[in-house]
Amino acid sequence: MEAQRLNKYLSAAGVCSRREADRLVELGFVTIDGHVAEVGEKVLPGQTVCVRGKKVEAEEPEVLLAYYKPRGIVCTAKRSIHDNIIDAIGYPVRIYPVGRLDRDSEGLILMTNQGDLTEKIVHARYCHEKEYLVRVDRPVTEEFLRRMAGGVPILDTVTRPCEVTGMGKYTFSIVLTQGLNRQIRRMCEALGYRVRELKRIRVINIRLGNLMPGEYREITGEEKAALLAALKQE
Repeated sequence: MEAQRLNKYLSAAGVCSRREADRLVELGFVTIDGHVAEVGEKVLPGQTVCVRGKKVEAEEPEVLLAYYKPRGIVCTAKRSIHDNIIDAIGYPVRIYPVGRLDRDSEGLILMTNQGDLTEKIVHARYCHEKEYLVRVDRPVTEEFLRRMAGGVPILDTVTRPCEVTGMGKYTFSIVLTQGLNRQIRRMCEALGYRVRELKRIRVINIRLGNLMPGEYREITGEEKAALLAALKQE
């Protein structure tokens, strides 16, 4: 963090508005490293800011990661659960998974500490695309692809029409705009197939790319801008 104006620092930490921060400083209620602060003063990294003697904890920076979840990892922020994703990724800032990817599946999952962003990505009403590569136990036929794409009765409903493309004798890709529990596995089972491998490779515009199992990267620049632009269209 670079030097930051004191009123902005206090506002970003959720203490009060910038105007109220200036008032508190004028009244002598704010200190920086023990000395009484002045209006317009800046806070440097590592300095301790107190308001009425209580230390101000700056908010954690916003985090947005693309993580390759390996098979066997559970998408939960509960550290008490064995093989939870938080321990697996080992990130130094508190984050949590955006949505879920079942234990037996692998691939892309976003990790963040931004609640608003999470809600916009995962809520069913937004119909955001998620793309998967799937390997099954029987040869993929045109009839199977057609029925998968048209909608399959599962969980007392019929899945939304989706894009399904054959990739090989036993493999296909599928783009979903909903997230029913174990949806792809249930769809395949309803048509007499069993999923052998399932990998998510895209969420909206974010792609798994060259990440290997257990690796992650920060989502920044144009990639992040495109994601935020897509979410603002809601």
